[in-house]
Amino acid sequence: MSIGHTLLGLLESGPRHGYDLKRAFDDKFGHDRPLHYGQVYATMSRLLKNGLVEVDAVESGAGPERKRYAITEAGITDVAAWLATPEKPEPYLQSTLYTKVVLALLTGRDAGDLLDTQRAEHLRLMRALTARKRQGDLADQLICDHALFHLEADLRWLELTAARLGALGKAVGA
Repeated sequence: MSIGHTLLGLLESGPRHGYDLKRAFDDKFGHDRPLHYGQVYATMSRLLKNGLVEVDAVESGAGPERKRYAITEAGITDVAAWLATPEKPEPYLQSTLYTKVVLALLTGRDAGDLLDTQRAEHLRLMRALTARKRQGDLADQLICDHALFHLEADLRWLELTAARLGALGKAVGA
């Protein structure tokens, strides 16, 4: 995820302080990975330098000065271009799981046990995500569905690989 583009998109609804941006980001996108304040301010500094945001106001109070940021026309154009650009699908052609299976075969370990252990971990996570999905709002349900679909694909791969372990062992020279 592009944090810069996400913060720019949040600014399209109106100027905000860094604290408000962090809160909005965490509320909408950061359930599992909230932003650190330093990350927000470093990103805003970069966006300011690149002309994608401007300081709309500076407020003085009991603490340090608070800058309120607003998106510029260049920032709006940048967000629009980012939203219109499709994400590159991640084909996982360098899978750690595949590497572990091959190395287990090459070293005489039981690759079937490795696959069983991994299957159990996937199922554990799927149960947790399903419970979270039941209790979540629509946004949380959709993000859980995304993760669940990927885990289901992994499970299909685990089953296929388990069925082909003998042939794979011969192919890799185990």
